[in-house]
Amino acid sequence: MDNDFDSHDHRILAELQADARLTMAELGRRVHLSQPAVTERVRKLEDLGVISGYQAIVNSAKLGYAIRAVIRVGRCDEARVLRALEASPEVLTAFNVTGEDSWILEIAVRDVAHLEQVLQRYCSLAETSTAIILRCLREHAPLRPVPPLVEAASGDPEAAPKQKKTRRSGSSGSL
Repeated sequence: MDNDFDSHDHRILAELQADARLTMAELGRRVHLSQPAVTERVRKLEDLGVISGYQAIVNSAKLGYAIRAVIRVGRCDEARVLRALEASPEVLTAFNVTGEDSWILEIAVRDVAHLEQVLQRYCSLAETSTAIILRCLREHAPLRPVPPLVEAASGDPEAAPKQKKTRRSGSSGSL
């Protein structure tokens, strides 16, 4: 399904990202397809790996994790980081990245003392930098399919598409 999504597929993905608990009947109603048709499309999106799973999003603060933080871990042995990750249920997300750091971890901890315990696991591996998350402006944002690349008439994909100039009626430029 290399970018051959149609408007129904786009709407199905948007609806499921907003509420993955929708029934197939309700999803079909929202995207204007029959229940069997929407079920077939969802199954196809799952089989292709476009939809890779469904999960409940949990409010960490409601479970007693008052602090969320990001830890940047410098260059270090990957096997040691993987062992530390196995011992760290506090790590919500772990990214192996390029640049000055090797890893960026998002964690949830009860308090500052708990934060210090988690940091000790990673400070022993490499230089670290930690930032406490004060406020989250965007999380779990819906992801839309990538729009197709628009090529200019010259065949140069870098060339910007030309826009038609339109003249507004009633605007002659003089009073």
